[in-house]
Amino acid sequence: MGIKQKLGLGVASAVLGVSLIGGGTYAYFSDSVDTSSTFASGTLDINAAPTTIIDVENIKPGDWMTRSFKLKNDGTLDIAKVLLKTDYTVTNKEGAAANDDDFGKHIRVNFLLNADKGDGVIFYTTLDQLKNMSPDAIENNIFIPWLEERGGKLAAGTSDTLYVNYEFVESGSDQNQFQGDSLELKWTFEGKQGRGEAK
Repeated sequence: MGIKQKLGLGVASAVLGVSLIGGGTYAYFSDSVDTSSTFASGTLDINAAPTTIIDVENIKPGDWMTRSFKLKNDGTLDIAKVLLKTDYTVTNKEGAAANDDDFGKHIRVNFLLNADKGDGVIFYTTLDQLKNMSPDAIENNIFIPWLEERGGKLAAGTSDTLYVNYEFVESGSDQNQFQGDSLELKWTFEGKQGRGEAK
């Protein structure tokens, strides 16, 4: 038997020995346990009360109106932001020619205040300007210690009271083209969740 055959036989024996050691059977005790996990997502559910903030007739230039309403979080998650989106449609008096000016430029929101956050959301902004804005209705911009507890969020199961003042702005010039016109305002309050956190 040559050296190569002896080395080959030795390597084969070593491999066979290792495989017998690793592949042998053993008797042992064992136990096992099953685990389960559940992931349930929360809900964002923002509501307003009342949903019709204002319904007024026979206004004239110079008139102003103040109303209040509540934003309510009926969901299970805190709402970190409530963005206000504005849209409106103007209807001309029946039989009248179309206006050469936008009625929304003459209806101004003098203020929209969040009483629970001590926050002025809007000041002196006309409806046509608001169409290009998305202010946060619950952001706390003013440091007032007893309001700071609630932070800039609408906690689950709570509500904020807001006050709004509208004005049909008197321009100082002829506004006859708006006689008999109506404006239907749609405000959409969109609730946004906060950042993720360890649970």
